[in-house]
Amino acid sequence: MLTDKFDFLLHPDLREEFHQEGIPLNFSTGDILLEPLRYIKIIPFVLKGTVRVIRQHEDGQELFIYYIKEGQSCAISLSTMMMDKTSNIKAIAEEDVELIGIPSATARRWYETYPSWRWFVLSTMDFRYDEILNTLDSVAFKKIDERLIAYLQSKSDNLQRPMLHITHQEIANELSTSREVISRLLKQLEQKGMLKLYRSKVEILSLV
Repeated sequence: MLTDKFDFLLHPDLREEFHQEGIPLNFSTGDILLEPLRYIKIIPFVLKGTVRVIRQHEDGQELFIYYIKEGQSCAISLSTMMMDKTSNIKAIAEEDVELIGIPSATARRWYETYPSWRWFVLSTMDFRYDEILNTLDSVAFKKIDERLIAYLQSKSDNLQRPMLHITHQEIANELSTSREVISRLLKQLEQKGMLKLYRSKVEILSLV
């Protein structure tokens, strides 16, 4: 039941509107759900799968921000929707994704009408705020090898599998460094028995 995933739907009127207004959407691995400089037309509610949210600079460089998992929504989309601004993020399906999209105009109206929805928006933004601070702390205070290990572990945990289908360049893009640096560090981790490298794949053995 949706109420098991999103507790704000315990309000019967809101639950009915959610079913009436909700748009079922499906995306395959690698599909782009949202690009920068676009208006947020729908608010995503993930029912199955994982979405990766990144910040993309105008020069093409990227920085991983957080994952949106089952039972979650996107705080930055919620914030941008409330202010009626264009997106400053990119969202990509990390694996096959099933979600419900709620039109932004509807979500804005709910904010004024339903306290449970207002609480969900604020609590989601607060939770993601802490994650964004952790990302900033990681960039500012952690060495690139520590960031790489944390990134790989987080990706493996979210996908619930040890085999990651990702290239050295893609990792470098999301950690805002060079492919040469990532390749060197991955090779060092492989030599330590922490992972196994394949073509466009990384198998996590033990990063602890």
